[in-house]
Amino acid sequence: MTSQSERPEHPEHPEHPERPLRADAERNRAKIMAAAAQVFAAQGLEATLDEVAAAAGVGVGTVYRRFPDKDALIAALFDNAVDEIANLAHAAARRPNSWEALVWFLEEALQRQCSNRGLRDVVVGSTYAVDHMAHAKQRITPSIELLVARAQRDGYLRTDVVGADFPIMEMMISFLGNLTASAAPDLWRRYLTILLDGLVVSRSQPSVLQDFPVDHLVHEALHAEHRRARRAI
Repeated sequence: MTSQSERPEHPEHPEHPERPLRADAERNRAKIMAAAAQVFAAQGLEATLDEVAAAAGVGVGTVYRRFPDKDALIAALFDNAVDEIANLAHAAARRPNSWEALVWFLEEALQRQCSNRGLRDVVVGSTYAVDHMAHAKQRITPSIELLVARAQRDGYLRTDVVGADFPIMEMMISFLGNLTASAAPDLWRRYLTILLDGLVVSRSQPSVLQDFPVDHLVHEALHAEHRRARRAI
């Protein structure tokens, strides 16, 4: 929860949630959410709204007009992430080739998760996420299961895989992607390719893997995570 000392002395009342935002207000909201993801990535979810405002280049009063406290901002980031993944799954389902649809969905979803650590922390580490994960699964799971069922029906995807396997695989790869985002931002694609070759029923030959980065880059990425964890203590 946001501490009382973090609030302005006279915070302005947030706008009515059903009132459409003006264009400048919507731009500010988008700037705040993008900045929050960056700040949370660097400092963890303990970062304050004052720090988010500074990163967004807006006054703290502007932040409070959009989000009355930090929990509201985290909730907005989480809900936006769920909407985006649900929309990707729906878009994938409209692709004619069921295997290409599944691969496209995984690539697009992981691209977002691996390039935005702050967003990933919000999705998997916030109290709001824990409390609302069941609703998020209700929105996303049926679309993923449809992609899986289509690929299995068409003979592309091995039949012993279930829809629940995919969030776990995404979590594994996105964790790696976040660790190596600065040193080797596309390394996660190498491991997605390996997983896909294990999921497909048949392939004439193994897929071409992305080059493995030099060892010191991986070492640097792993130690960066260690330093980040120490700062959070």
